[in-house]
Amino acid sequence: MVRIAVLVSGGGTNLQALIDAECRGELPGGRLSLCIASNPDAYALTRARNHQMKTAVVRLRDYPDRAAYSAALVDALRAEQIELVILAGFLTILPREVIAAYPGRIINVHPSLIPSFCGEGFYGLRVHQAALDYGVKVTGATVHLVSEVVDGGRILLQKAVEVEKGDTPETLQRRVMEQAEWKLLPQAAAMLCEEIRLEKERKSEG
Repeated sequence: MVRIAVLVSGGGTNLQALIDAECRGELPGGRLSLCIASNPDAYALTRARNHQMKTAVVRLRDYPDRAAYSAALVDALRAEQIELVILAGFLTILPREVIAAYPGRIINVHPSLIPSFCGEGFYGLRVHQAALDYGVKVTGATVHLVSEVVDGGRILLQKAVEVEKGDTPETLQRRVMEQAEWKLLPQAAAMLCEEIRLEKERKSEG
């Protein structure tokens, strides 16, 4: 089984979608093994503990510099033999050292159809406010590989969601989560777990 870590900062609704998917048998090749939060008060930690996941808090401000923070994050992941990392509402930009430690094995869900409304400064309700300000009729969510360019990694999955008359950033955010994010993230996790399994098989045969 591919051991999965989920990195969070807040309520953990995307983490809950992954937990629910695992309970339904929709992560056949993976196991949610670790939840790392950037905020000790994140409700996502409670969700993780309720699912018997190990938890840890790794905050950038608790370390003297980004190098020390990166080392602590990588150490926490390696201690649990993590093979796939999922960013699920994680508000700290990952340092390049962490990305380099897990090349092609870190994914993120972003609440827009990349390349629209993405990059530095576009997170949370800001994304949905920008979509409404621009007047788009369709928005959605994207799961992509994490690279050193914010929201710039290879796209894995996307799903469109219609913008409705009278939408606020809050109502649009909720619809994008329900119709896109909570569906795409488990699908992408299952896809990567299968990819990792096949890669391990090839290595063992070679």
